[in-house]
Amino acid sequence: MAKKVVLAYSGGLDTSIVIKWLIETYKTEVIAFCADLGQGEDLQAIKEKALITGASKAYIEDLRNEFVKDYIFPMLRANAVYEGTYLLGTSIARPLIAKKQIDIAIKENADAVAHGATGKGNDQVRFELTYYALKPDIKVISPWREWSFDSRQSLIEYAEKHGIPVPATKEKPYSTDRNIFHISYEGGILEDPWSEPPIDMYTMMVSPEKAPDKPLYIDIHYENGNPVGINGELVSPVDLFERLNKLAGDNGIGRIDIVENRYVGIKSRGVYETPAGTVLHIAHRALESITLDREALHIRDSFIPKYAELIYYGYWFSPEREMLQTAIDFIQKDVTGTVRLKLYKGNCIVVGRKSPKSLYHPELATFEAEKIYNQKDAEGFIKLNALRLKVKKLLGN
Repeated sequence: MAKKVVLAYSGGLDTSIVIKWLIETYKTEVIAFCADLGQGEDLQAIKEKALITGASKAYIEDLRNEFVKDYIFPMLRANAVYEGTYLLGTSIARPLIAKKQIDIAIKENADAVAHGATGKGNDQVRFELTYYALKPDIKVISPWREWSFDSRQSLIEYAEKHGIPVPATKEKPYSTDRNIFHISYEGGILEDPWSEPPIDMYTMMVSPEKAPDKPLYIDIHYENGNPVGINGELVSPVDLFERLNKLAGDNGIGRIDIVENRYVGIKSRGVYETPAGTVLHIAHRALESITLDREALHIRDSFIPKYAELIYYGYWFSPEREMLQTAIDFIQKDVTGTVRLKLYKGNCIVVGRKSPKSLYHPELATFEAEKIYNQKDAEGFIKLNALRLKVKKLLGN
């Protein structure tokens, strides 16, 4: 039995139920922890709700700057995309939340931590791998793997029975997770992969059909692989995301609807809005195209599927992720410059890029007359590279 538990608390459906369940089941003291990751909620109200529901203490910590600088930026430097489409907005938040949970557990001398992730999903893995990586002797409580509730609907009914206010309703029975990087929607009415989501579900961006008819041009400025400014103005990481979320969201950019492969082996339909993240991913690749050596770029690109998988699976605090990060960041020192983008009705189009460290040589690239490149040299280059192909054919293999 646990004497004191630190719960990752969001005020959502699952964790609203968890406080009462932990107290009744474990006869324990519950400390709620809610991380401000830019979800735009009334966190003071969430804190009060946790205390009213039974928590002995409630921590609210503003982690937005740390989240962007130490988690999102490294991920963007790696161009991480899971299964070719998902920009990992939920995945990247979990290790930071879990890390702070462990910090509070140590501070409060708690012997256990808990979360509201289901036994079918990825988040249980992400939370618990981080717990064990940072405090191997911690006790972990996962209510979804223990209690008798078998659906979100049963939780809603339990909350109504006990007077616990929750955001999920019978009219909107889907789960959301929001931070400064994205918002996700899953479950409930979204579980049919053939059914188009209701248009009133979205929150961070307009539909491309309702976006302005005039394109918006913006400049993104980078230093050492990190975005540092917009339209000639240096801004803080948090301000950059807030501005870009508004600009990209107003132009209908950043929405995807996918069926992804969860770590536990289940296929799951998820709908995501990632306005600023989509723009920054496109801009970063554009700047790399003129600043990185070809072979270094290709080797880095070969790391992307594995790096993204490590984040998705929950291995942020692993030696292999740190090893890949070191290699990736080594070449980011040259990714400095500016990218110009055109935002228009759901499209983010690169229209310009420049850098003081550019490897783009206009005279080499031109189709016009120049005196640097001897085109006759290509003949020997081609013949040497064709040699093994010729030999294979000549020998009848």
